[in-house]
Amino acid sequence: MNWISNYVRPKINSLFSRREVPENLWTKCPECGTMLFHRELADNLNVCSNCDHHMAISPRERFARLFDGGVFVEVKVPEPLADPLHFRDQKRYPERMKAAQKASGEKEAMLVAEGEIGRTPIVAVAQDFSFMAGSMGMYVGNAIIAAAETAVKRKAPMVLFAAAGGARMQEGILSLMQMPRTTVAVQMLKEAGLPYIVVLTHPTTGGVTASYAMLGDVQISEPNALICFAGPRVIEQTIREKLPEGFQRAEYLLDHGMLDRVTHRKQLRDELIALVRLLTGKPPAVKGDLPAPKADTASAATPEAGKS
Repeated sequence: MNWISNYVRPKINSLFSRREVPENLWTKCPECGTMLFHRELADNLNVCSNCDHHMAISPRERFARLFDGGVFVEVKVPEPLADPLHFRDQKRYPERMKAAQKASGEKEAMLVAEGEIGRTPIVAVAQDFSFMAGSMGMYVGNAIIAAAETAVKRKAPMVLFAAAGGARMQEGILSLMQMPRTTVAVQMLKEAGLPYIVVLTHPTTGGVTASYAMLGDVQISEPNALICFAGPRVIEQTIREKLPEGFQRAEYLLDHGMLDRVTHRKQLRDELIALVRLLTGKPPAVKGDLPAPKADTASAATPEAGKS
């Protein structure tokens, strides 16, 4: 046995050989180019620690940080027809769906859940932009209707996080029909006297903006989110003029009365808690894990404190 070739050489090679590093440990900020460690980025709610750019966040990650203790229950959404138009471009529609499901880990572009925020029951809906650009198809329409029906049944407010590139072309007119369907669902909430809060994230465009995304009782946006029907490049090419700086961004729309608030993702949960409690006639939430003390209990405890 040659111990130099069998032991020493492999040992030296292992010391100097390049170790493979997993590719998903670092994320490059698309705004400033800073390399961000995946754990630090997740702890920061997918917000760049250098330039404060708000990156996309999946509905499950968002709900885990939104609901009390990260606990929520998914609401079942009726399944639509898989390929109603037998649509095909470079790929068949079912093939594109399978690829999107594999890439995102979700069944479709929208997740519906119910739970509590600040000990206040709500129904939450969130779009997943990583799933075919969050496009609005029949499933999305069914999801919003299911969420509205659940909210009316539970007598709870509904909070919707919008992020979409518009209607889903593979479903044609059936996709466009979700605009009036979802508008009717929002009207159900209004007739029941339940708050409907919309949080617009980057980007929210097309038929989604033209329907349920702009019908909230309160319209909130994350910073610098693109919110529009037709994109700025389309408008520039149409009118052949240069658009103002920041046109169709959240801050521009806030200044022109289209939004009520622009809120950082880190402050969003506290703001939603304050809003849902205000709009449902409840007192402000008490900080901490314990519920608010009852009035009679608080008054009864005062004399005892004085005696001590």
